[in-house]
Amino acid sequence: MTEGNQTVISQFLLLGLPIPPEHQHLFYALFLAMYLTTVLGNLIIIILILLDSHLHTPMYFFLSNLSFSDLCFSSVTMPKLLHNMQSQDPSISYAGCLTQLYFFLFFGDLGNFLLVAMAYDRYVAICFPLHYTSIMSPKLCVSLLVLSWVLTTFHAMLHTLLLARLSFCEDNVIPHFFCDISPLLKLSCSDTHVNELVIFINFLSFHLLLLSCPMYELCLLFSRSLLLKVSIKPFPHVDPT
Repeated sequence: MTEGNQTVISQFLLLGLPIPPEHQHLFYALFLAMYLTTVLGNLIIIILILLDSHLHTPMYFFLSNLSFSDLCFSSVTMPKLLHNMQSQDPSISYAGCLTQLYFFLFFGDLGNFLLVAMAYDRYVAICFPLHYTSIMSPKLCVSLLVLSWVLTTFHAMLHTLLLARLSFCEDNVIPHFFCDISPLLKLSCSDTHVNELVIFINFLSFHLLLLSCPMYELCLLFSRSLLLKVSIKPFPHVDPT
């Protein structure tokens, strides 16, 4: 399909992995076994947590959601890779490529946010054991889960919509086995400065957050040590005589 002097891309070609043709069947069986192991392992974790009432705690609540996220994250790319290896057809539609990108970003980010929630859960359990049940209430756990879904939806939708506005010309070969942001930006014949700026801001804010957390903990420990020194400082002894 052509508009003016530009060819509008309706599909992309995924080059996949550089596997020799004589080893295709071996790697196909290997990837299929790895994928099935991942799916079955995560399903077993989810089912065991649902069936055992002793595991209905905040930590296992987040763990079951993390297993679901990992299961879906693997299912975003692996089935298409296995299909391409078996059929020798590397094509993926434009809509399918953007859909794959969206869910790849969504479930990847969701897993990271769930790990943060689990880290907070362990922090409360270690530092405030007597108040753990009151702090990590079911309402807070659900709120953290909903917040994770909202933030990941916004982040994945932002990058997907920014990519959807770009135009792609004659070159439609993606040197990857799935649709990712970086190779798609290289194929675009539109201005990608906005996309690159958003990626840079996300990268910078993430690393600033990582640096700020240890600094906050150091300041908190320093202030607590000062308060402890003041509280145990001996008062001057006054001789009544």
